Amino acid sequence: METISLQELHQLAMNEVGTFLEKEGYEFLAINSEIKRSPQFVCVKNKVLYFVAVSACLYPVSPKTYDIELIKKVKIHAQKNKAKLYFAGVGFAHAEDYNIPLSKNNPYIVNFNGLKKII
Repeated sequence: METISLQELHQLAMNEVGTFLEKEGYEFLAINSEIKRSPQFVCVKNKVLYFVAVSACLYPVSPKTYDIELIKKVKIHAQKNKAKLYFAGVGFAHAEDYNIPLSKNNPYIVNFNGLKKII
């Protein structure tokens, strides 16, 4: 059983957040799927610019926690561009047992509670 890579985990998180943003009516201007390169989404909704930083984690790490230094850098970038900044933390765990490592082609549970406003 091959465990999931960090890039694959990040891509799963990007898919979750992208689907959420689309359903909420955001229009994508740019998407960056590199890990530790934020913002991952640059969007517009109601003529307002939004930056969304995405972070993926595995249980037992909380998806509510984020890299403070990275967010500080993105916050400066958002302020320069007069954009609102949001954080989207997405947690994953094996569907049958949270303590089993997440692997490819196995069911998983997603813990995503929407966007957290930074500025």
